Amino acid sequence: MVSDRALQVFTADKIDLSENVVATYHVEGRGINIRDAAVEIAAEESIGTWTEVTTSTDWLVKNVAAKAFEFTMEDDRTGLVKIAYPVKLFDCETGGIPNMLSIVAGNLFGLSSLDNVRLLDVDLPESIVSSFLGPKFGIQGVRRLVGTEKDGRPHVGTIIKPKVGLSPKETGKVAYEAAVGGVDFIKDDETLTDQKFCPLLDRISAVMEALDKANSETGRKTLYAPDITAESYKIAELADRAIEHGAPFLMVDVVPCGYSPIRMLAEDPSINVPIHVHRAGHAAFTRNPKHGISVKVMAKFTRLAGGDQLHTGTAAGKMEAKLSELLETNNFLRGEFNSLKATMPVASGGVHPRLVAPNVEKLGKDIVIQAGGGIHGHPDGTRAGARAMRQAVDACMDRVPLEEYAKTHRELAVALERWGLPHFPQA
Repeated sequence: MVSDRALQVFTADKIDLSENVVATYHVEGRGINIRDAAVEIAAEESIGTWTEVTTSTDWLVKNVAAKAFEFTMEDDRTGLVKIAYPVKLFDCETGGIPNMLSIVAGNLFGLSSLDNVRLLDVDLPESIVSSFLGPKFGIQGVRRLVGTEKDGRPHVGTIIKPKVGLSPKETGKVAYEAAVGGVDFIKDDETLTDQKFCPLLDRISAVMEALDKANSETGRKTLYAPDITAESYKIAELADRAIEHGAPFLMVDVVPCGYSPIRMLAEDPSINVPIHVHRAGHAAFTRNPKHGISVKVMAKFTRLAGGDQLHTGTAAGKMEAKLSELLETNNFLRGEFNSLKATMPVASGGVHPRLVAPNVEKLGKDIVIQAGGGIHGHPDGTRAGARAMRQAVDACMDRVPLEEYAKTHRELAVALERWGLPHFPQA
């Protein structure tokens, strides 16, 4: 055990929030009470180890020891705890988000003295947040690119389907049909990168040629985010080459790649396009309500790093999500966070026209309603599927029931018949 000299339980009035990073955890101790469990976490993530050591000093005990200071007990061994980590632990130019995560979300998940621990939130002092530039475009910047600043409607997005296997030419054809149908945003799926059957740069050229044609025909602006997920040392070069080939957006899978490549792109003045952040792999640590890391924490670091859009989940769709947590995450992304621009949440996964209204009603208008199968699975094809999604959004904005709106909009009527009643659970 760590000695009382090294780590103590404090009261909230003794914690200077401007000088500490405060992490909130839900903890289940294994044979120990909640206070001892909190001390174990504070020790492991700052100056402690499994036994007393002779190398400790009074300076480090006073200046860099983490402190447990607030408890909301459910029973003796279960509840919420807050731990304050002195900013000195993060005071390094090269640390950034990796440094923060290694401390607030490090070895603690494997402590044998805990049955479960979940990182629910991280509150950062202004001294840390001010060192980040955040999103370069944000919600309003992306709206300006699309041309929806005035109407404020949700953006309609789609994913090229099938996920993988199409050639660049075939991908371009799908993109054209979706754009003519009325989508605002097209992206690669998370598993499509630079495979030989669909090389990245050839794909970008084909899609942008198709979108230039579609945009000139419709007078609208449809954006495309190619997936440049790759080894970290290659991402900057891929970004440059993607932009040279006309890409107006970039996409990165944050869990496989980490937050640092996103920050690198967002803070590079030569990268003047928004960044779409996919969260593939997140459920490995976000899904268990008792153990892991919340999506809100992931969202907070994504916004710090500079993501302009982030997948957060649906209020109705195939991906499991708890509505209260989803709303908390989305409200954070769109709310005040020092002077950082807002990040646009993306509702994606099993969405089709019938699910537009429940998602917009619960999640708001500053959102991307993104459908893959819900567009390309339309019986009359991708163009009709895109029109049906836009019609569902228009009906929602005009507060007209879908069935009523569908009487004068054939594509929507066919979609409603195709998918019937919502067959995915609502959060």
